[in-house]
Amino acid sequence: MIYKNPVIKGFFPDPSVCYSETHKKYFLVSSTFQYFPGVALFESGDLVNWMQIGYVLTRKEQVELEGVNSSGGVFAPTIRCHGGRFYMVTNNNTTNRNFYVYTDDIYGKWSDPVTVDQGGIDPSFLFDGGKVYFISNGTDDSGKEGIIQCEIDIESGRKLTESKCIWNGSGGRYLESPHMYHIGEYYYLMAAEGGTEYGHMITLARSESPWGPFENSPRQPILTNRDKAPCIIQGIGHGDLIQDKQGGWHIVCLGFRQIHPWMPYHNLGREVFLVPASITGDRWIAAGNNGVCDESFEMPGDFAQQSNKLYTFEEVDRRFLRIPDMDNYSFYDDAIRLTGCEKTLDDVASPTFVGMHQRDFVFEMRASVTAFEGTGEAGITAFMCEDEHYEAAIVKDEGGFSAILRLNIGGIKHIENTVKIGDVSKMPTELILQGNNYLYSFAVRQGDILTELGSGKTKYLSSEVSSGFTGTVLALYAVGNVTAQFERPFVKYE
Repeated sequence: MIYKNPVIKGFFPDPSVCYSETHKKYFLVSSTFQYFPGVALFESGDLVNWMQIGYVLTRKEQVELEGVNSSGGVFAPTIRCHGGRFYMVTNNNTTNRNFYVYTDDIYGKWSDPVTVDQGGIDPSFLFDGGKVYFISNGTDDSGKEGIIQCEIDIESGRKLTESKCIWNGSGGRYLESPHMYHIGEYYYLMAAEGGTEYGHMITLARSESPWGPFENSPRQPILTNRDKAPCIIQGIGHGDLIQDKQGGWHIVCLGFRQIHPWMPYHNLGREVFLVPASITGDRWIAAGNNGVCDESFEMPGDFAQQSNKLYTFEEVDRRFLRIPDMDNYSFYDDAIRLTGCEKTLDDVASPTFVGMHQRDFVFEMRASVTAFEGTGEAGITAFMCEDEHYEAAIVKDEGGFSAILRLNIGGIKHIENTVKIGDVSKMPTELILQGNNYLYSFAVRQGDILTELGSGKTKYLSSEVSSGFTGTVLALYAVGNVTAQFERPFVKYE
């Protein structure tokens, strides 16, 4: 079969994957940064079709997000299955804490966090020969920088050895994302270099011992799309190696899609790509089409690649900013009721906000506001971070009801349009957001009257402008002394 990349669309960066012999399925996790719940969890039977089954960090005591800035918080998880138990290890980049949680039921709750006293980010595990190696990037106990490693007691997280630098990379900047695999006679150490932007790449080293010395692959980097133009797929890196049920090898990795091959902006965030790999005759790992991630690859099997087009704010898709006050949210079969608070979308806080990641360039979002009590505003937003977001909102003050379009770019807040409308409680009012590669366009419909509110360019909600690691989130929100009900909100993709 031919499959198309990305295999998971939208802001699901830093993928890590494992296989469970018990379930006969693959499981994948991705970063969530300042969003809650933390660490998205997916399952698949074929590595191509993925279904989100929940989150790993679902309790506020598992993850510290209060006051975490956008693109802070939970970085780069790794998932491993050993002895029937699942382990997810990650880093809170804001609190500088490496920790892991575990579960014996992948569909149930995960443990409280276990802290590991080793610094750096992008932590990973290797279970090998009855030992557990903890690997991250950073500085070892003697002050040497690079990929560092210690052996730990998996029950307590206690270090059993000192942290030692085992590899300094191939020479690229921002050495990160270490994963080690014991395959045959070699220990393979795969990492990312070049930064998670246009110079991103996956590099490789190997050794006959998990402690090294490690030799560089003669074909560095083994996977990258740097300097590939015109090519919509860029930023390929941060990969994890997996063997499929038939014995074939693959790398799941992050990458991003530009809004146009000749326009270097990406607003969807870093997505999940699947790349074929192999172990060569000289026992090195090769990947992709001569080391490049293409838009499509061929894979053995006769299954079809599925594509979900409609999302309706189901529980598994919902994301909140930091730790939400759930008293401000009520979820029904076909409606969401939001109660506003004093916190706004401009604050590094937890406003009343429930969103889903934008999964493709062309889409339509609709939400009918059928009840509006109090004064304040409620609406829909395309949200990148506190300084870059667009929203269409219904506002009620002493003058009555209005619909507005507000654009926030670089912290500059400007109301582009204000339109007087009738009483929302007496006449259901629909807010509409349509997106394409270049524009977000907003409108309001009340009765039979459709009013265009205006638009904002997608490139201003891109990582190249906002400098963040996340992607655009499409959300419902409420601010002030207001309670608003949204009926049948949805996002539909072409």
